[in-house]
Amino acid sequence: MPVEAVPAASPVGAEREPFGVRLHVEGRCDGASAFALRGAHLLLDALGRTGSLQGTAEALAISYRSAWGQLEALEQALGRPVVVKTKGHGTSLTPLGKALLALLQASQTRLAPALAAEEMALTDGLRRLLEPADARLRLAASHDPLMLETVEARREIDLMVAGSLDALARLRGGSVDAAAFHYGSDGAPPPPFDALFRDPDIRIVPLFRREQGLMLAAGNPLGLTSVADIAARRARFVNRQRGAGTRIWFERLCAEAGVAPETIDGHHTEEFTHQAVAALIATGAADIGMGTRAVAERFALDYRPVGWETYFLALRAGVDGKRLDAFRADLLDRAGRMPGYAPPETRKHAAAS
Repeated sequence: MPVEAVPAASPVGAEREPFGVRLHVEGRCDGASAFALRGAHLLLDALGRTGSLQGTAEALAISYRSAWGQLEALEQALGRPVVVKTKGHGTSLTPLGKALLALLQASQTRLAPALAAEEMALTDGLRRLLEPADARLRLAASHDPLMLETVEARREIDLMVAGSLDALARLRGGSVDAAAFHYGSDGAPPPPFDALFRDPDIRIVPLFRREQGLMLAAGNPLGLTSVADIAARRARFVNRQRGAGTRIWFERLCAEAGVAPETIDGHHTEEFTHQAVAALIATGAADIGMGTRAVAERFALDYRPVGWETYFLALRAGVDGKRLDAFRADLLDRAGRMPGYAPPETRKHAAAS
């Protein structure tokens, strides 16, 4: 798969505006069913969201004729329809179309952390060459759909997705200016997070609260309702990577239920994002995983809430918190419109700036 780097450009001699690198993976399925993977992903995603070919054309900024041609070429390559048109109800994805979209989404979400790390490295390198005095904020953050959506709209922040402990390690190592993390459920922070809140060189800011729960296959065919059920019914579980706040929370739930994590089928199957976990469940490759309500709804999965938690931002003491005021305001505005999110609560161990 060739990788295309797309830096923002400015005319020679003109005053440069802040820029960032965006990497896109281009791939192709060859053989009897030959088609471009990224093109198919964009097409199916737009069809699923808009429910019409005209809406898809508008979402992709192409003509209706072009959208129709891409759809026809994809169905010809697959030898089966990916959409069904119903009079009065627009266009919807067939089971094949939904499954293919889920597979492509899973691939993209698995690649996202590596691409984000490389984007940051390339951006830093270009900035040192062209903008040595630039004051952008380098942020390592635990995966969260709301965080990703908000950062995408703010070009002054360079984001690298990492597990909570990994993000904090990068903050301590000086490779980033801030780290976003969570440790699961409300209450006092457990080790090793508790030491962070006592560190005089680190400021902790609560960004928002979010709900997490068990994401299950549509219809919950195994009748799973608890962590104990996962082990007892040999359900196929998808875990998060070591150091991820969601994994730390899940292992704490296992301890409370008296379940040894290693007895769970799939405990060693690791994914780096909530979307990747959900995609595996949606495609039938797994039965259950842990993630946010918003992601479960996006993939049309069943969902059983397990609790709320605060998502924090850790800043080195020398970083001006006022630079983040607009970013935090944007986060709160979006949190009010996304299911499973809420404003942060003021807590004794989290002093807001």
